[in-house]
Amino acid sequence: MKRLPGMEFLKDTEGYATQITYDMWFDQYIRGINGGGIYWPMHRSSRCINWRNVHLGIDVAPGYMPGCYIQAMGPISIGDYTRIAANVGIVSSNHSLLDARQHEISRVDIGKYCWLGINSVVLPGVTLGDYCIVAAGAVVTKSFPDGYCVLAGSPARVVRELDPDQCVHYENEHRYHGYIHEDVFQDFKSRHLNEI
Repeated sequence: MKRLPGMEFLKDTEGYATQITYDMWFDQYIRGINGGGIYWPMHRSSRCINWRNVHLGIDVAPGYMPGCYIQAMGPISIGDYTRIAANVGIVSSNHSLLDARQHEISRVDIGKYCWLGINSVVLPGVTLGDYCIVAAGAVVTKSFPDGYCVLAGSPARVVRELDPDQCVHYENEHRYHGYIHEDVFQDFKSRHLNEI
């Protein structure tokens, strides 16, 4: 099948964890579901608020799986090759305890090669270092900047340490930040994303 110009990502991402499919692209850019500029593939049932505050690494797509909620009133940064399961919430602001009309804006930073399990939630102000594995259903309320651990529970706590020497750092042949090839991502970022 002949590809449309500018659609190389369809072939280049085949077999990747966040493989870009024509159906996802069509839903976003033609049908307008999760459209409006979101630069990574999202499932039609996932939502992102304020995508311009979301800075993604390579082969990362929050909301690729169904039912995710990405609320980026504050900045969200997610490192290369981080996996995000279904029904995950990543939230960078919360209502004020004293006035529910007001938001307390913070930021969320998630490292490389992390894994957020199904139904997990990452709350405002959290930093997760590389190789943080967040178990299904965990609620991450505080930072674990050193990474290399498994977090579980509500609130999440370390249940297992990982040996950094055993963790595999891999790279894809074709490097995409969502739909945007790495070669042009810095230009895209400077024109379309908010500084974080």
